[in-house]
Formats: sequence, structure tokens, C-alpha cells
Amino acid sequence: MKPTLSQQNLLNSTSFCVIVPTYNNHKTLKRVLDSILDFTSHIIIVNDGSTDSTSEILKQYSELTQIHHPKNLGKGRALRNGFRKAIEQNFEYAITIDSDGQHFADDIPVFIEEIQKQPSSLLIGSRNMTQENVPKKSSFGNKFSNFWFKFETGIVLEDTQSGFRLYPLQLIPKQFYTNKFEFEIEVIVRSAWKGIVVKNIPIQILYDPAERVSHFRPFKDFTRISILNTVLVINALLYIKPRDFFRRAKKKGFKKFFLEDILESSDSNFKKSAAIALGIFIGISPFWGFQTVLLFTFAALFRLNKVIAYLASNVSFPPFIPFVIYGSLKMGSYFVSNDAPLILDSSVTLDDIQKNATQYIVGSLILASVLALTFGLISYLLLTAFSSRNKTDIT
Repeated sequence: MKPTLSQQNLLNSTSFCVIVPTYNNHKTLKRVLDSILDFTSHIIIVNDGSTDSTSEILKQYSELTQIHHPKNLGKGRALRNGFRKAIEQNFEYAITIDSDGQHFADDIPVFIEEIQKQPSSLLIGSRNMTQENVPKKSSFGNKFSNFWFKFETGIVLEDTQSGFRLYPLQLIPKQFYTNKFEFEIEVIVRSAWKGIVVKNIPIQILYDPAERVSHFRPFKDFTRISILNTVLVINALLYIKPRDFFRRAKKKGFKKFFLEDILESSDSNFKKSAAIALGIFIGISPFWGFQTVLLFTFAALFRLNKVIAYLASNVSFPPFIPFVIYGSLKMGSYFVSNDAPLILDSSVTLDDIQKNATQYIVGSLILASVLALTFGLISYLLLTAFSSRNKTDIT
């Protein structure tokens, strides 16, 4: 379908190109390219080492920019090379569209219209995964990807695996680490971490089993994606979430941030105090090196305020660590007998602590539980009193 006059004017006034990565899709490639040409001639085709008749087909489109890989390098590498070429040609945006025929070029104006509303965003076409002929593995893979994307970024999307996207070329990360299908996850997660708005827009989709060729290898590619998500989750827990927390607090002002985002959050007093208890427990418990990961995992699992829990976990802030260790060893001495009891004075050394590891572990878990319950209860009482006082002042 040809674009309307207003659509064509908008397309002409927007600096964008269309990148088409292709690998052994000779059945659908010509149809896809012809449909895109109805909307723009700014097309970059990346032939990723196809062994079918793709090269012969592309001879008919010599006027278009073409990149030919001598061997198959993976979709991620094809897109990365396409981005590089688009930047060299000074395009502001790149729309990527798969060559397997599942997408409709008619939706290109939808992307261009949407990007005018928020020029710095990254748009992902949202497919209707419930329609006929959609493979079950595709639907499952998309739900799996959506879950981890939300965990890693806090952003809820309906479709994180669609290949029909619009990228703001100057804003996305400059360097990437993946080359295969997992690249499309890496780029949106790391873009979101940079502060780029990542959102879905609805698109049409066609799954024709007679024509569509999928190069997704369930075991190998799912393993790659799982490894990538593991790395992204660890990075999110250890660096991104704490970084964003301090950035928000600094931007708003720590006092205002504490009063508005913590005390006045929509959580109930019980959930706030539970978050404090969780933070205290994790902070004192003997899970050194894994405390942040455990904290955010359990906070997400029990739907507790991550900011409150993180603040409370700083009971193990470096200046307090000697007191935490001392208290744990002292508590453990009441429950664990030792042939060489630890004398808790200024002469204690790391070797002494290692010899009494059981005493320390048991003691720290008990101390963590006791203090978590104590501070959780105190916090609940104080928050309840504070809430009651605020209601009285208002009335």
C-alpha cells in the first residue's frame, strides 16, 4: 500500500533508513524489499553469508546500499554493521525489518509518526502473539524475554523480541558484546540503562509456515540468551539499580527523596517495615559478595520497596562491619561450643575468625533475624504513629 501524501511528506522530512538483515530468505526477500521501496529508497541490505539465491536477487537492487558477509556471522553482527553504515551516511534513525516476510512495510509510517512525539526513544513493534500460526516456541520465548527485561530495567513491554524496530542511532550504546540473536536483547537493555525511552507500538504480523524460514536454534540460541540475561541481571543488581537509586536521590535532594519516595510511597506501613526488616537481615547475614543480588531478588519476589530495603541493608556499611562481625561472633558463642573459644577483644585476628567460622555463621544468622524483627517492629510502630499524626494534622 502506497503512503498517503501527508505520510510521504513526513517520511521525506525525517532522517531515517531501513536496515534489512537477511540470511537464506530468498523466498520472501524480493517482496520485502519491493514493499519497503514504496516508502523509502534509503535501504541498507546486509547479506549475512547467504548460501541460497540471495546474491542473485540482490543484483536487481544495485542502487541500494549493500553489505555482504563472506560467511554467516549472526544477526547481531549484521545489525551492528548496518548501524555503522547508517551512521556513516548521517542518518538519525534506523528502522530494522526482518526479511522473512512476517512484517509489513505499511507500518513504517507508524514508526515515523510515533518518533515525532518522543524523538529520543527506541521503538519496538509489538506483535499479536496469540494469532493463528504463531509458533508456541516464539510465544514462550517472547514471554521469557519480557520477564527478564522487566527485571533488568523495570520497564514493562509486551514484545521484546520483535525485529521490526526504530533505533535512535546517536543515542544507543557505541560498543556491543554479542553477535547472534541475543544482540537484540542486549541493545534494548543497555539503551534503557542509558536513559533512552524503550517502548512498544502495535504492528501487523504475518506468519506463513510455507514461506517463513527461522534460523533460531532453540538449544544454542536459548543458551546464549540465558547467559546474556545472567550477566545483565548481575550487572543490574550490583551496579545499575544502586546507581539509579543514588542518581534519583541526588537529583531530588536526599531529604526530599526520603520523605516523598520512601515515607510517602504507596506501600502500606507493613510492607515498608518488611522492606526494612529484609534489608537489615541481608545486611547482617553472612552472604558477603551476594548481598545486593539477594536483596533485590527477594525484594522483587515479595514486592517490597527496593529503595527502603537497600537503605536498610547498609547496616553493613564498611565502618559498621567490625561491629557486625563482633556481634555475630558473640551471639554465636552462646550456641556453638568450640575447643578453642574466641576471645573477643582487640587482639582478635582474621585467622581467629576463620577458625571459628561456624560460630560466626550461626551467630550472624541469629543476630540478623533478631535485629530484622526488632527494627521491623519498631519501624512499623513509628510509621503507624507518623501516619496517624499526619492524618490528625490534615483534619
